[in-house]
Amino acid sequence: MSFMIIFISYVLQKAEDAISAFSKPTEKLHTIIQSFAKVFDLYKPHISVFYQESKYLKPHHVKIINEKRDCYRKIVYTVLEEGKQQAEFRLELPTSIIAMSILGIVNWTYKWYSKDGEYTIEEIANIFTNIISIKLDSRSKAESCLCSI
Repeated sequence: MSFMIIFISYVLQKAEDAISAFSKPTEKLHTIIQSFAKVFDLYKPHISVFYQESKYLKPHHVKIINEKRDCYRKIVYTVLEEGKQQAEFRLELPTSIIAMSILGIVNWTYKWYSKDGEYTIEEIANIFTNIISIKLDSRSKAESCLCSI
């Protein structure tokens, strides 16, 4: 159980550090994504076991993990909202979908990332950051992807 808390605590601490270290939401988000991707390089074997075996956790362990996960998610949401308020991120994109997309993109890394692969984790994190930044940039002339229902 302790190894599960270690990597969740790592990304949470790195996200909190980014909030303290940077004033611009773009810088905060880039740092958060970078450190989130890095966790898969540092703890990949543990994370793989965690995802496969998490259904067998005791309720009090699930509670601790969920609390940390929710704190992390809240930090990402807050940075995204801050970026919208400061006109760094596009207003028309829903924060909840952006946040879950970022978390999903990076979380899935554990399935395919290999230290011996074509790209280092730093290069992968830079690619993630670049893709996300392009779509979030408020100066982007990209057309909205939202449709009226």
